[in-house]
Amino acid sequence: MRYDPWSPEFVADPYPAYEVLRRERPVFFDEPTGQWVVSRHADVSALLRDRRLGRSYLHVATHEEFGRPPEPEFLAPFWNLIRAGMLDVEPPDHTRLRRLVSKAFTPRMVEGLRPRVRELAEGLVRGLVDRGGGDLLADVAEPLPVTVIAEMLGIPESDRHLLRPWSADICGMYELNPAEETQHTAVRAAVEFSDYLRGLARRPRGDDLIGALAAVDGLTEDELVGTCVLLLNAGHEATVNATGNAWWALFRDPGELARLRADHGLIPTAVEELLRYDTPAPMFERWVLEDVEVAGVHVPRGAEVALQFASANRDPDVFANPDSLDLSRAPNPHIGFGAGIHFCLGAPLARIELAESMAALLRAAPDLRPTAEPTWKPGFILRGLESLPVVV
Repeated sequence: MRYDPWSPEFVADPYPAYEVLRRERPVFFDEPTGQWVVSRHADVSALLRDRRLGRSYLHVATHEEFGRPPEPEFLAPFWNLIRAGMLDVEPPDHTRLRRLVSKAFTPRMVEGLRPRVRELAEGLVRGLVDRGGGDLLADVAEPLPVTVIAEMLGIPESDRHLLRPWSADICGMYELNPAEETQHTAVRAAVEFSDYLRGLARRPRGDDLIGALAAVDGLTEDELVGTCVLLLNAGHEATVNATGNAWWALFRDPGELARLRADHGLIPTAVEELLRYDTPAPMFERWVLEDVEVAGVHVPRGAEVALQFASANRDPDVFANPDSLDLSRAPNPHIGFGAGIHFCLGAPLARIELAESMAALLRAAPDLRPTAEPTWKPGFILRGLESLPVVV
C-alpha cells in the first residue's frame, strides 16, 4: 500500500504504508498533496520544536511573498475566526494568547473537573447499559466531551445541540484540499458560531470559562471567540475519535482487553498506549519559514511539511514491538498531543475524559462487545470511526 490520505483503504489502516515510508522514504515530496511527508519519530519530534517551521507564515510574509496564491475572499470569515485563536498563529501573538488563556485553563482547574466528568460518563454509560447497547460513539464518546466543554464555557443546555454540527463543519476545512462546498459550509458555520458566541459573551456572565476569559485583561472579543471555538473543536473532535479508536483497538485484541478488565489500575497507561497505537490526529502540517535539512534532505522555504504523528508513534527505533498493543507500556513518548509551543493545551482534560469514560464502561459493561465491524470516516486529518455499534 502507498501513502494516499484520500484512499479509504489507507485511512482504514495506514500503518503498512508508514512502515515502508520510515524504512525507504522517511522524507519525500508527495506530488498529489504538494507536501513534504515526514514519517520518523526523531524527525517529527524535532520539527515540532524547530522555530524555522510554523503553523502559519503570515507573521513573516504575505501569501504572494511566500509563493502561495491569495486566499479566496469568501473564506475571510473562516480565517478571521481561526486566526483569532492560538492554533494557526505564531509568536508573538501565539505566546500572548496562550499565556492569557492558560490563566483561565490551569491544570488545577482541569483536575477539578474530574468528579463532574466521572458523573457524566457514568450517566451516559448507564443509559447505554439500560438500552442493552447502542452506538458507543453517539451514546458516550460524543456527548461526554461536548457536555464538558459546553458546561465549562457556560453554554445553555438548550443550545448545546448546535455545537457538534458547527464544530464538524468548521473542522472539515482541515482536511486536505477540501471541496468548495465544504469550504462554503465551513464559512457558514464560522459566521453562525462567531455570532452566537459574541451574543453569549456580551450577556452578564456567571462562573464559567467565557466569563473568566472576558475578565482577562488584554484579550479582545475576537480572540475570546476564536479561543472558545478552538477549545470546542480541539476539545471534543479528537477526543471522540480517540475514544472510538481506542475501543476498536481493544476489541481487536482480546488478550489486552481481558487484562484491562481484570486490572483497572492499568487505565492511565492504557490511555497513553491507545493514543499511541491508533492516533486520532495522525497528521499535522507546518510551513517552512527558513530552509531546513531533514534526514539529509533539503526542504526549501515556502514548503508545507506533513508531520505524520501516527507513523512516528509506530517507529520501532523508539517503541519496542510498535505494532503490538501493550497497555502497560512505559515509558511511552508518543506525540499524540504534539510537542513544542503548540503542544495541546487541552491534553490534561482529554486524558481525564478518556480515563473516566473507560473506567465507567469497564465497571458497568464488563462484557461490552461490538456487533459489527465499523467503517472509517473519509477524513484523514481527524481520523475516526463513523460509528461503533456495541451490545451489553
